[in-house]
Amino acid sequence: MNVVNPATEEIITILIENDKASLDNKYNLLKAAQKHWAKQSLKGRIAVIHRFYDLLDLEKEKLAAILTSEVGKPLQQSRNELNGARTRIQWMISNAEKYLSDEWVTDTDELKEKISYDPLGVICNISAWNYPYLVGVNVFVPALLAGNAVMYKPSEYASLTGLEIERLLKKAGVPENVFQIAIGAKETGEHLLDMDFDGYFFTGSYKTGKHIYERVAKKMVPCQLELGGKDPLYVADDVKDIVAVAAGTADGAFYNNGQSCCAVERIYVHENVYDDYVAAFVKEVKSWKSGPPTEDGVYIGALTRKEQIDVLKHQVEDAIEKGATLLQGGKRKGHIGHYFEPTVLTNVTNDMKVMQEESFGPIIGIMKVADDDEALEMMKDTAYGLTASVYSDNIDRAEHILSQIDSGTGYWNCCDRVSAGVPWSGRKHSGIGATLSHQGLRAFAKPKAWHLRS
Repeated sequence: MNVVNPATEEIITILIENDKASLDNKYNLLKAAQKHWAKQSLKGRIAVIHRFYDLLDLEKEKLAAILTSEVGKPLQQSRNELNGARTRIQWMISNAEKYLSDEWVTDTDELKEKISYDPLGVICNISAWNYPYLVGVNVFVPALLAGNAVMYKPSEYASLTGLEIERLLKKAGVPENVFQIAIGAKETGEHLLDMDFDGYFFTGSYKTGKHIYERVAKKMVPCQLELGGKDPLYVADDVKDIVAVAAGTADGAFYNNGQSCCAVERIYVHENVYDDYVAAFVKEVKSWKSGPPTEDGVYIGALTRKEQIDVLKHQVEDAIEKGATLLQGGKRKGHIGHYFEPTVLTNVTNDMKVMQEESFGPIIGIMKVADDDEALEMMKDTAYGLTASVYSDNIDRAEHILSQIDSGTGYWNCCDRVSAGVPWSGRKHSGIGATLSHQGLRAFAKPKAWHLRS
């Protein structure tokens, strides 16, 4: 399997994919080792993950360079990702004892009742390429803390980072056969779906998530899916600093080249502030530096997947054919590397692909609306339900709108952010289950009720 640098299209290295026999062997090793790991004290497991947390910082520059080389994001954004992953790990190791220890619910002389949290067993984590550290630690860190063994399949576009994760976890003290990595693409994934894991945790597209869910449903084990979104954002007419809002929301749409499940993908702006907002938004986008992701100051690097260039081109063509105005970008940049110009479309309507289909790239449609009611109607017009944002100087106004949108996350005066203390979950085509928060820790455990009568 070729590992390709998306910025240069050069082959970095060649990896050998795991075949069925090697995956079966890894699974058997995990199965045998899991019970010993689970018997280690929770404090002991926390200490191991704390060492992993430290190692991510000690080796940050090396890890960031590897990540940038295989996914194409600017080097500073790779550093930011590692910092963000450490912030999440810190929350998990600080709260693991609180939420994974036995929970006493009744304590009288006659009766004691408690809940214990037992590990699922051996879980399969099929992960994503856009934020391999961030979405990875959402799963394998709480899984390991809860006493599980983990088969970790990094995306084929982030396999070198997956190997670094494995190396550092074992350097931190995770036993050799408690964390195993599965290298490969679709065929490797299909083999994993045939195996007898005690839970499946996937981050990726709706199409692949639906396929995984259908394949593993008959096993009757937990299957958690963190999928995509078509995240809407509304700018109300009471916003005072429209320039700052334009800059912040542009970042929410284009950070990491728009390759984020919670990136802003649709913007609706009240007609009273629409012209000022669009002007400030385009000015902000034009100020960014695009180019090789290893250069200082670059904000827009290379797209990870070359195939996404055609997706973006088709969305632009569809929008223009239906009456949209192209204000910025709209085409591939250069002939070498997976580069696409940051693209801004106005005069869009909700029947355009750019307003309905997940873009996962540096493109945004901005639509003028007459009032809050029209904005709400447009925002709700989607099969996805990951996040929704409202910018307004009135929290009551924002909460009134957000409370009527079926999404896992609501943002007031912010967007495109994830916090370890609250759950990360999708609704409808955006997924099933939750990571992060206490719910994300307990997603990797089975509750057991204890009734103890003296």
